[in-house]
Amino acid sequence: MKYLIVTEKPSAAKNFVKALGGQTGQFSGNDYRIVNLHGHMMGFKEPEEMVSEEKQTAYKSWTLKYLPWQLDEMNWQRTYLKQRQPRTGRLKSTKTELTELQQESKNNYDALVIATDTDPSGEGDLLAWEVIDAIRWHGRVLRANFVDEAPNSIQKSMENLTDVSDKWQHGAYLKGETRSRWDFASMQLTRIATTSAKKAGYKVVAREGRLKSVIVWKIFEQMQAIKNYVKKPYYEVCFTDASNHIYRRQAPKNTSPEWRYDDEAQAKQELQRYATADVTNEQHEKRQQAPDKLLDLAGLAAILAPRGFDSKEVLQTYQKMYEAQIVSYPRTDDKTVTPEQFFELLPKVDQIADVVGVDKLLLTHRQVRTTHVKETGSHGANRPGTKVPANLAALSKYGPSAAAIYEILAKNYLAMLAENYIYDHVTAQLAQYPAFKTAFNIPIALNYKLVYDAQKALQVDEEDTHTPNTQVGPQATPFIFEGVNKKPTYPTTKWLMAFLEKHNVGTGATRVSTLSQMSQGVKAMMQEKKGRLTLTETGNVSAVMVQNTWIASPKITKRLFEIMNEVGEFKISMPQALNSLTQVVAHDMPIMVENAQKLETILGKPKVKKTTSKAKTTEKVSGIFNNQTIQFSKTWSDHTFSDVEVQTLLSGGEVSFLSKTKRGKQYTATGKLAKQTFKGHSYYGFKLNPKS
Repeated sequence: MKYLIVTEKPSAAKNFVKALGGQTGQFSGNDYRIVNLHGHMMGFKEPEEMVSEEKQTAYKSWTLKYLPWQLDEMNWQRTYLKQRQPRTGRLKSTKTELTELQQESKNNYDALVIATDTDPSGEGDLLAWEVIDAIRWHGRVLRANFVDEAPNSIQKSMENLTDVSDKWQHGAYLKGETRSRWDFASMQLTRIATTSAKKAGYKVVAREGRLKSVIVWKIFEQMQAIKNYVKKPYYEVCFTDASNHIYRRQAPKNTSPEWRYDDEAQAKQELQRYATADVTNEQHEKRQQAPDKLLDLAGLAAILAPRGFDSKEVLQTYQKMYEAQIVSYPRTDDKTVTPEQFFELLPKVDQIADVVGVDKLLLTHRQVRTTHVKETGSHGANRPGTKVPANLAALSKYGPSAAAIYEILAKNYLAMLAENYIYDHVTAQLAQYPAFKTAFNIPIALNYKLVYDAQKALQVDEEDTHTPNTQVGPQATPFIFEGVNKKPTYPTTKWLMAFLEKHNVGTGATRVSTLSQMSQGVKAMMQEKKGRLTLTETGNVSAVMVQNTWIASPKITKRLFEIMNEVGEFKISMPQALNSLTQVVAHDMPIMVENAQKLETILGKPKVKKTTSKAKTTEKVSGIFNNQTIQFSKTWSDHTFSDVEVQTLLSGGEVSFLSKTKRGKQYTATGKLAKQTFKGHSYYGFKLNPKS
């Protein structure tokens, strides 16, 4: 067999070259050639370009009467993307690269091998099929699934290729394509929200969609709760013993029992019914707690945020470390590792412990834990990679957060190899008033907590870490406890990730990448600074627009993620999944229109953008050039053309004059009049002669 192996990006191609022995060659009895893409090479055409001519006006318009779209009217055609070149900063179409790949594919290959990332979302399979369709490959297609880019993983994947020649029977592709179409067509929600907001005077682009709307509404709702918070003290009778243990009655969560008073006088009146009581029924139960679960990317980002590392930084740095095999695959759904992955890393445990400063004597549980190691899964949970750095300082080349990323991931993984946390659970109650009880824990052996306590690191609210006295009683005295209703927590990355985790909305990697997108650019919906999340004007408008909508509902969003999975599992069809978007649009549109009327009441009047200085106007001159009347600017750089120079230019001649570079260096500028293009618009103007 002769294989054309298509990797996702240049760094992946390099790892394949290293694993297989060259860019071309022979592996496992088959000839091959390795090529690479640069991520997505194709993108959907504009909506109006994917429908018949008579429908184009409706699909181009932002007028609400044309919504929701009938998605079966769209042909879902893609076009080449323009990608910015890292070195020059210029935009370059992917057409040239794909034309070259198409020519290469005609060199008698027996199969094209998809060697893109094996994403839980199907993203890697989708971008590969976009290219396969673009180059019109009609031959056999095989899939290489690898858990990471280590040589043995790549070699194993090439020895166990899967035939996916029929893309409509390729579950990962169907999942990715459905998600891609759903997200693209969800621009309808952005059009509804933006159009409605602009009618109310708010000139922002209110970007709405899966996960974004859930996040922005949750932050806004929390900020409103903080704004409307009113401190309300309460009073209740409790008891305390000589060791300051508190004995109190228990009430169901989120209830206000009759013995919890708003008026202190009522509590004092009840206090008179109690006297010093004997502590009885003291119980000691030795308990154990297994190490915390392995972190996903969202948990990692949440822990790093307060240190000043935002989501974008963590994503970029982690990706570079993954490509160097320092850490495992970032975009994984797995919360456990496979036995194979566990035993692969086991010989490197002591080396990893030395790098992050963990006492190896604590790592005595080097057997498989069924809570952390399972047969299911592919990439495995986020963890250290197969390459162990010499020290943390050596990681700085990957990014500012590299050392912190590795230290947290390594300690979290090593904690699995320590013994269970052991503690004494103590309970007691009052003999005369048995409803009053106390309970507390006394550590016996910290064990894994000495390596890493992920639960504590992820804790949103700081807890009292004071270790209570083991002694209870012998008596307890009544007193009035004064409490206060809890003030809502300020929105932070840690708080947000805990909320999304609780409601099972999105994967860890999806949460982090979405937060990163929402925090970037001039149209950012929020700012992320040292873990604190603050909405911009755009974010506030977007949030108000989605109040009471389906797109902002965690329950609905969770269901949408499930629908994508069901398409990949062939439980429902792609059209059925896309119909869910039409239902969301139809349901949410009237709600958004109504919400727009509340914007000024909730947010105040729209901000008027101040103009700091008047726009510079340029004098134009007219004349006949190449037998047609044209206009062009009389000024170029810091030079204003004289009447003689204007006539020379109009006659097609050259003019020269002294000018300065941006750095202030003087030079002689020579050029002539020419038709030019800027941002797709043609104009006439002075054009500098190219350097000889």
